[in-house]
Amino acid sequence: MAKFLPIANQKGGGGITTTAVNLSSCVAALGKKVLIIDLDPQGNTTSGYGIPKRSVKNGVYEVLIGECSAEAAVQHTQFRADIIPSNTRLAGAALELVDLENRESRLRRALAPLSGKYDYIFIDCPPSLDLLTLNSLCACDTVLIPIQCEYYALEGLSELMSTLKTVRKKYNHYLDVEGVVFTMYSGRLNLTIQVVDQVKKFFGDKVYKTTVPRSVRLSEAPSYGQPINFYEPGGKGTEAYMDLAMEFLKNNRH
Repeated sequence: MAKFLPIANQKGGGGITTTAVNLSSCVAALGKKVLIIDLDPQGNTTSGYGIPKRSVKNGVYEVLIGECSAEAAVQHTQFRADIIPSNTRLAGAALELVDLENRESRLRRALAPLSGKYDYIFIDCPPSLDLLTLNSLCACDTVLIPIQCEYYALEGLSELMSTLKTVRKKYNHYLDVEGVVFTMYSGRLNLTIQVVDQVKKFFGDKVYKTTVPRSVRLSEAPSYGQPINFYEPGGKGTEAYMDLAMEFLKNNRH
């Protein structure tokens, strides 16, 4: 049975999509069967895997509203991981879902037939709390939280924890935090050290030892439609995300 893992933070710009693309690719490179779902209307995970958004006929939008099955929407990529991509229609999905039955659990129901085909199903969430994010949190086992090392990220984190508490109470009693990973990390900055200390006080051993540094190559890779481990195999970004993937798999051995 697959483990469902949204990558989420209500604060935008914290490396959600970068982590979704590169962690999923690195976990697949380590031999696991991986599916990544682009639940963000911006579609950056889709383009990050080299798929033009406008070419997608059957994507996560069509899956959510019942126009096609999840199996029919899966695309195989040259990067070992499979993807259910996003298209331009997803932007209006949150409004359309409001009037649908079991609106918060449509993703969970749609993905159920795929559970036995993968080891891990990652979900790239939009940086907001809407029905799309709620669907991912209702479908998952645990949530992985990327945090940029800046003050405003702490405010976003408190909002996210409040959201998780609400979702756990109303919809998904087993929802838990998988882990917290620091992105755009620079150990030379005092602010970085302060943010890290605050987060570690709250999350303890759920904070990953691996940190993701600031990297021009990580910013460049999406424009070439490649995860970092294919764009720059020997670079610092690849090293960081491969280390994160190995730490993630070690934590999930049971």
